[in-house]
Amino acid sequence: MSQKTLKILLLYYSQHGGTLNLARHIARGVESVAGCEAVLRTVPKVSTVCEAVESDIPDSGAPYCTAEDLKNCAGLALGSPTRFGNMAAAMKYFIDGTVPQWLGGELIGKPATVFTSTSSMHGGQESTLLAMMLPLLHHGMVISGIPFSEAGLSSTQSGGTPYGSSHVSGAESRAALTKEEEQLAFAQGRRLAELAVKLAG
Repeated sequence: MSQKTLKILLLYYSQHGGTLNLARHIARGVESVAGCEAVLRTVPKVSTVCEAVESDIPDSGAPYCTAEDLKNCAGLALGSPTRFGNMAAAMKYFIDGTVPQWLGGELIGKPATVFTSTSSMHGGQESTLLAMMLPLLHHGMVISGIPFSEAGLSSTQSGGTPYGSSHVSGAESRAALTKEEEQLAFAQGRRLAELAVKLAG
């Protein structure tokens, strides 16, 4: 009997590539677990002055997340750059629109994890990660962080927290991920997939 492939949703918003690069390493971690597939999805920008209209398919990068992506996922990794110590408006707007999934209990009992990117070392990474956990808790998801058994948490001089992986991109958002940031993102994805396998029975 063949085992069903578990789809792990990596839902991110990224303007300069830092959060996307973390998502890619988390995806590698997910796919290091047998029977798991990483599904990368993004959300459209929002406008402060009007209801902007975006194409149904982005010009580049991952497709936009759909209700079906949320319903069919066995786990969720949620990523956003930090905006004043919180998730970006585009991601918050999307999450605020998941009331139908909340009413239907579609995410209850599924594992979830969060990740972020900032331009500065003390730019609000941990508060952003904690803020992103709140709606996931309301959805009844099982929150997973990164345990200190991952050596990178104790040695990193850049991003990486027990609340989730993170990246310090620099003032011009050009810094590449450090070795520790890559390792922690990979470990986070692997842990999320392992939990999804266990919770799926």
